[in-house]
Amino acid sequence: MDLRILPGNIANMIAAGEVVGRPSSVVKELMENSVDAGADQVTVVVTDSGRTLIQVIDNGCGMSPDDAVLCFERHATSKIATAEDLQQISTFGFRGEALASIAAVAEVTLRTRVEGSETGCQVEFAGSEHLSTTEVSAPKGTNIAVRNLFYNIPARRKFLKSDNVEFRHIVEEFDRVALTCPETGFSLSHNGKDIYVLKPAKSLKYRIMDLMGPSVASDLVDISADTSVLSLRGFVGRPDTAKKTLGNQYFFVNGRYFRSPYLHKAVMKAYEGLIPEGVTPAYFIYLETDPKSIDVNISPTKTEVKFEDESFVFQVVYAAVKETLGKNSFAGTIDFSNPEANEMPVLGRHYSEYKPDTAPQVPLDPDYNPFESVFTREGDSAEKGSYQPSRYVDRSEDYGRLFEEKTVHVSQTLILDGKYIVSPVKEGLMVVNVKRARERILYDRALSALNKNGHVTQANMFPVKVQVGVGDRLLLEEKSELLSSLGFDISSLGNDTVVVGGVPEGYSGEAGKVQTMVQNLILILSDDSASLPGVMESAMAEKIALLGASSADPLTSPTEARLLLDTLLSSGNPELTSNGKKIMAILNLSQVEKLF
Repeated sequence: MDLRILPGNIANMIAAGEVVGRPSSVVKELMENSVDAGADQVTVVVTDSGRTLIQVIDNGCGMSPDDAVLCFERHATSKIATAEDLQQISTFGFRGEALASIAAVAEVTLRTRVEGSETGCQVEFAGSEHLSTTEVSAPKGTNIAVRNLFYNIPARRKFLKSDNVEFRHIVEEFDRVALTCPETGFSLSHNGKDIYVLKPAKSLKYRIMDLMGPSVASDLVDISADTSVLSLRGFVGRPDTAKKTLGNQYFFVNGRYFRSPYLHKAVMKAYEGLIPEGVTPAYFIYLETDPKSIDVNISPTKTEVKFEDESFVFQVVYAAVKETLGKNSFAGTIDFSNPEANEMPVLGRHYSEYKPDTAPQVPLDPDYNPFESVFTREGDSAEKGSYQPSRYVDRSEDYGRLFEEKTVHVSQTLILDGKYIVSPVKEGLMVVNVKRARERILYDRALSALNKNGHVTQANMFPVKVQVGVGDRLLLEEKSELLSSLGFDISSLGNDTVVVGGVPEGYSGEAGKVQTMVQNLILILSDDSASLPGVMESAMAEKIALLGASSADPLTSPTEARLLLDTLLSSGNPELTSNGKKIMAILNLSQVEKLF
C-alpha cells in the first residue's frame, strides 16, 4: 500500500463534514463571522431552505482584497498568533475553518470593503478552487453568498431533510446568535418572505420577546448571582408555564451559546417539587467567567464547553435558580404542625382559560326508573322487572375472556366521579374506566385515519390562536396533511402563531385545553424516530389517542355514557387499550354478595 498526501480540495471536503453538516451550519458560521467583525446590522437571506442560496450581509469592518482571498485558506485567522492566545478566546470563530469548509462544498461569492477604501473587491470560489478576484463597488462590510450547497457531494445533498425541517434548523441557529447580541439588529428572510426583522433591542428581555413572543417573555423572572470566579445573569420560566416540549432552554458563556446536559440537571434539580415529571421550564442563562477557566476548543462546531471546575458551576446555577424561585414565591411552604393552618391552593395564571363560563348543570336521565330492577339473576324471566336491552353489539372472536356469550347488553348506566361507568349486565356489574375507553376508541379512529380512511373533524365554536414560535409553526405546517387526516384543522397565522379551527371528534374544543393539545402535538410530531411501516402508524395512533383521552371534557351525561359504551363494545378489542391496559372489569353476583 502506497501512502500519499491528499490534495487540498479533497482534504477540505473531508474536513467540511465536521463543520458544515447542513445549511444551518453555514448560517451559524457566517452570522458569527459578522458579529466578530463588529457589525451592528446582519441580514440573512435564504432560498429553498439553504439548498439554493444562503446570503449573509453585514456592515462590519470588512476585509482588504488580500485578506478576502486569504480567508478561504484553511486555518487562516486573525485571532490566534501563539498557543497562549487559545486561553484568551473572546470571539465566536478563531480556527479559520469555516470559510475553507464552506468553499469546499459550495459556490461562494464574497464582496467586501473596508472603511476608507474607495472600492471593494469580489472573490469567487467553488470546490476549494479560487476562480477570480475583481474590483467592485460595495458598501462597507461583507456580503457572502453561498450557492448550491453540496453540489459536488450528491450523497450529502441527498440526505438533507425536507425544506421545513432544514429551515427549522436555520431558525434555531439564527435565534442562538441573535440572543447573544441584543444590541445588534438582525433580519431573516426565506424565499422572499420576512421571517424576522429585529431592531437593536433595549435589553435582553426585549430581544427574547421579539424572538419568542410576548407570552414567553412575560412568563420569565430575572436570575442573577456573583461569585469570585463566575457571574450569572438571565431569566428562568415560572413553574406553571413549564411544558412537555423541549424549547427555549439556552446556556451562554462569555457570549457563546453552548449545550450542557450537566448544567441542565442543575436547573431541573432547582425546580424539583414545583413542576410535574416530564415537563421542562424555559431558561436563558448567561455565564461570564475568565476565558482561561474554560475550553471552547473541544468540538468542531464549538457548541461544547469544558469548565475548569464544573461542579462549582453546577452549584452556582442550582443555587441561583433555587433562590430566584423562592424569592418569587413559587416554592411556598405549609406548616403542618399548626392545626389551624389550611392549605391554600394557588391558581395558575391560565386559570381563567379553564374556568367554566356557566354554572354546572345537574345531569338528569329521563329514562331512569328507580322501581325497575337493576339486574336480573340468571334464570329470572324478563317479566319479573328485568331490563330489556336497547341494542346489542357483536364482538370480535378474540374478545371473550370476560363474557361467555358473544353479546353485551347495555341500557342503564351510573357514572362514578366522571372516571368510571357502572352498568348492569347479565353476569353482574360491568365497571369501565372512562379515560381508557376513550383511549381505545380514539386509537382505532386514529389508526384508521393514518391508513387513509379519513377522520371526522368537529369545528370549534371559536377558533383558538396558539403562539408556538417560528420553528414549531413550521413543524405543524410541514405535517399539515397528516394532521388534517387525523381530524385537526390547524392553519398558520403569521410567523409564530397557529389557529385551531377544529379538532377530531371526541377532543375538547375549550381554549385552554386546545392550547395544551397543540403543545403536546408538537411533542409527538417532533419525534423523528423512524420505524417499520405499520409499527410507525400504530405508535403515532397510540400517542394521538393518549392526547385526546387526556384532553376530553368530563363525562357527565348518562346518554353520553351509553354512547361511549356502545362505541367501545364495537371496538376490535374493548378489553384492553393499545398498550395493554385493562379497560373494563366484571363484578359477578357472588363477588357482590360477599360484600354483605
